[in-house]
Amino acid sequence: MKKMLVVAVMALGAFNVSAQKIGYISPDELIGSMPEADKADKELQVYQEELGKQGQDMMKELSVKDSLFVKDSAKLSPTMKDLKRRELIELYQKVQGWQNQAQELYNVEAQKKIAPIRTKALDAIKTVAKENGYAYVMDVQSVIVAPPGDDLLPLVKKKLGIKDTPAPAGGTPRN
Repeated sequence: MKKMLVVAVMALGAFNVSAQKIGYISPDELIGSMPEADKADKELQVYQEELGKQGQDMMKELSVKDSLFVKDSAKLSPTMKDLKRRELIELYQKVQGWQNQAQELYNVEAQKKIAPIRTKALDAIKTVAKENGYAYVMDVQSVIVAPPGDDLLPLVKKKLGIKDTPAPAGGTPRN
């Protein structure tokens, strides 16, 4: 009798799990369709151009100082020559390190701009899942095998007020 009760409870548990709704979404596609993402992308492009201009200015400064050193080196005392050479080496090292520093600055700025957009998207996904009774929502790019589920992208876009664009031919074969 006790074994029969355990089997019945297990069967009921398995039924409940299989009856739960499963949905899929591409968070990257959602974020890419958000107006905030376009704005952040444009701001990041401007920022990257500004960083590039700073790098070019540093290169120009190095080139000018190097030309002056070559031109004036015959007139300089050995001590002044050594000081100018050290100054050029420091500036050269600064220019060399600028590429890495600029990349790090860009990455930090990108994180600052993208984090709130990602948070808004994930909050909307959670809200839509709760409102529509989805127990599981999976990232469509990381799921290899799963039971049939619903694509939540149109529902989340609607929740965020994003006009849905026609899907490309081929779509996601999840349903």
